[in-house]
Amino acid sequence: MPEAIRKVNIIGHQHPDTDSICSAIAYAYLKNQTGEHIYEARRAGTVSRETAFVLKHFGFEEPQLITTVTPQIKDLEIQRQPGIDCEMSLYEAWSLMRDIKLDTLAVTDEENDLIGLIAIKDIANANMDIFSTEVLSASATKYANVVETLKGTMVLGDPEARIDRGHVRVGTSPEMMDGSIEPGDLLLVTNRPETQRFAVENGAGCLVICCDADVDADVLELARKRDCTVITTPHDTYATARLISMAMPVRARMLTEGILKFSVNTSVDDARKVMASSRHRYFPVLDEDGHYCGIVGGMGMLNAKKKHVILVDHNEQSQAVDGLDQAEIMEIIDHHRIGSIETSGPVWFRNEPVGCTSTIIFDIFGEKGVQIPPRIAGLMLSAILSDTLAFRSPTCTEKDRHAATELARICGEDIDAYADAMFDAGSDLTGRTAEEVFHSDFKVFSRGNVHFGVGQGSYMTEASRKAAEALVGPYLKDGAAEEELPMVLFMFTDVKTQTTEMLYYGEGADEVVSRAFGVDAHDGQATLPGVVSRKKQVIPPLMATMQEAQEE
Repeated sequence: MPEAIRKVNIIGHQHPDTDSICSAIAYAYLKNQTGEHIYEARRAGTVSRETAFVLKHFGFEEPQLITTVTPQIKDLEIQRQPGIDCEMSLYEAWSLMRDIKLDTLAVTDEENDLIGLIAIKDIANANMDIFSTEVLSASATKYANVVETLKGTMVLGDPEARIDRGHVRVGTSPEMMDGSIEPGDLLLVTNRPETQRFAVENGAGCLVICCDADVDADVLELARKRDCTVITTPHDTYATARLISMAMPVRARMLTEGILKFSVNTSVDDARKVMASSRHRYFPVLDEDGHYCGIVGGMGMLNAKKKHVILVDHNEQSQAVDGLDQAEIMEIIDHHRIGSIETSGPVWFRNEPVGCTSTIIFDIFGEKGVQIPPRIAGLMLSAILSDTLAFRSPTCTEKDRHAATELARICGEDIDAYADAMFDAGSDLTGRTAEEVFHSDFKVFSRGNVHFGVGQGSYMTEASRKAAEALVGPYLKDGAAEEELPMVLFMFTDVKTQTTEMLYYGEGADEVVSRAFGVDAHDGQATLPGVVSRKKQVIPPLMATMQEAQEE
């Protein structure tokens, strides 16, 4: 591959059925045994009750939801610069920016939560504020910051104490200082003992003695009695005066309101739009738990890495997660008609006329010489039984029967008993809404100007089927509007009698269904004896009929 692969998502279709979920999990397991990357199963929607039963029965959690494969912030080169403490001096922050060549730093608390941003322009503005002489006391600066900024030495005092009052002043001579010193002031002085003494006697809170000059012993004793801090610095008075305001903590100048930040899950497209309206160059990134994890810049958006995906149980754009055109498709494994997905280059595409994707994956396990664990075998068995309606569907082949028999042997399940339990779980309507049942196994089909959707539910008893019809039937109009489709149909399939009651909604739908299946369709309902397969018995005649109608 031309670019590094962080991981590969294995994804089934939207509104996933049991095959879509179980095949993704099984194939991810297989690829992790034989591949060179990290493969993770994902789901593109809410799992049905049937699928939930299967996962619980064999001890699996639901795969993580994925609704789009557009590049996200996590697919960028995030600069993993640690957050800084809010007590860090402006000078230290500036030095760090210079060293790492980054003009913005995130400020975080002990829990690594973002509390502010400090940019180089904020430091520049503070440095230019030359007439503000109370900056250190106003920001309760620690003496330790002063020592660190001035590369000084703490001769007397507590480095953790804070400057809580006074101005920064330059001490020249007792004559010039007379009447200008206020209690708590920080005085920059040189080696003149009389100046040092005068400052302490008049209430200075701190002496900063420049040029590493000596401190008179009497002055030091007086400072101790008057609780005056004494610091020496190698810098001369000019440099010290220029530097000392940079001792203030970053919290005094950091941005705290209206911070533009992104989650690792924010799409790159959305982030670009935000950045375009901002004057900032760098933006903090929060991980999935909301904690700070790094910085991204506008230039980094140009190098977003595509997500790498493997598609199972579908190969149509309308059934895929959003953003597939911005992803790198590596493989497709399916058992449906060849659909509308296009790839930027050659991919490994395996499509076989069998009843279930897991049947194909069963063969790949054998081809790769990988033993199927019992729990994985249970998932694959469930997928085959679900897609073939326990071998009753016309899509079922001898390969499906053989695979299911072998998988049942591996996982120790009785096929008939387990199939009944699985279908019963799927048809349970307790606490379910019409919308949930409608979307539990719903697919959109498109060809040219023809667009429609077909849902399907499988039921072991007439009572459960009729209850589902009563619940979902009135919702079809809303379902069509939600999916933005001119026509939707729903198959209520009786597994044991192999009959489907078709309910539908859309302009001209009665005529379409009548022509497609040669039955008496009226008032949004038709009975289709022997019809159980959406893929083989419903989609082809519907598509042909609608295309013919458009040509007439």
